[in-house]
Amino acid sequence: MDKDRLASLLTVLCGPNLAADLSREFVNIRRDCATRTLERASAGKFVETFVQCLQYIATGAHDSKPDVDLYLSRHAENAAVLPEGLRVCAARIARSLYTLRNKRNIAHKGDVDPNTYDLAFLHQGAAWIIAELLRTISGKSMKEAGEMVELVQAPVGTLVEEIDGTRLVFADVSIPTELLILLHSHYPQYVLITDIRKSLKARSSGAVQNCLSKMAAQKLVFGDGKKGYRLTQKGYQEAVGCMERLPRK
Repeated sequence: MDKDRLASLLTVLCGPNLAADLSREFVNIRRDCATRTLERASAGKFVETFVQCLQYIATGAHDSKPDVDLYLSRHAENAAVLPEGLRVCAARIARSLYTLRNKRNIAHKGDVDPNTYDLAFLHQGAAWIIAELLRTISGKSMKEAGEMVELVQAPVGTLVEEIDGTRLVFADVSIPTELLILLHSHYPQYVLITDIRKSLKARSSGAVQNCLSKMAAQKLVFGDGKKGYRLTQKGYQEAVGCMERLPRK
C-alpha cells in the first residue's frame, strides 16, 4: 500500500494534513492485519481522523480533539452537505469500529485479547471507509481513485502464520528482514532464541545468530541468548519499512 499516493488522492477532499494522517493510520491497520499484531491506538486514531475529515468536508474546519462518539451518533447524519455514503454508511461503520476499539480492549490492556477476527473487522471497515472517500472524488483523479479502491479492498496477504506455537514468515527476504518481521509480530515481547530458531528452521543456526549479533550492535534488537531478543524502537521502524517495501500481493 503506497500511503503517499493514497494521501495525494484524499487531499482533494480532506486537505493535505488530514489526508496524510488518515492514510498513515489506515496503513497501520492494514499492516497489523497482515502481521496479526496490533498497534494499540491505531483504530481509535483512524476513526478520530475520519471524524475530522467529515468535519472538514462539511465546514472547511475541524476540531483538534473531536468528541468522536457524539459526532458520529448525533451530528454526522445531519450534515446534509456530506454525500449520503459518508454521512450515513461510513459514519455508522466508523462508530462500530470505535465501539470495537473501546469494548474489546484494543485501546487498553484488559481481560479480552484482540484476535484475528477483531483485526479482520477493523481492516475491512477501515478499507470500506477509505474506498467510499475515494469514490466521492471527482474530476481528473477519478480513474486513479477507482484503481485505488480496488487496491485498498484487495485481501491482505498474511506475512506471518502461527502453527503449533511456531510463527513462520511467508516472504522471500533476507535473514535480517525475516528476523525483523518475526520480531515485529511479537513486539514488544522478548522471543527466546530457541523459538527464533524454530521459526527460521530453514536457515543456518549460525547465520541466524550472527545476524542477531549484528542487529544488536546496530541497536535494532535488544537481548541475549538467555532472555531472548525483542525489537528496539529503531528496529520496529526498520521492520515497518521492510514490510512497506515488500511487493504488493
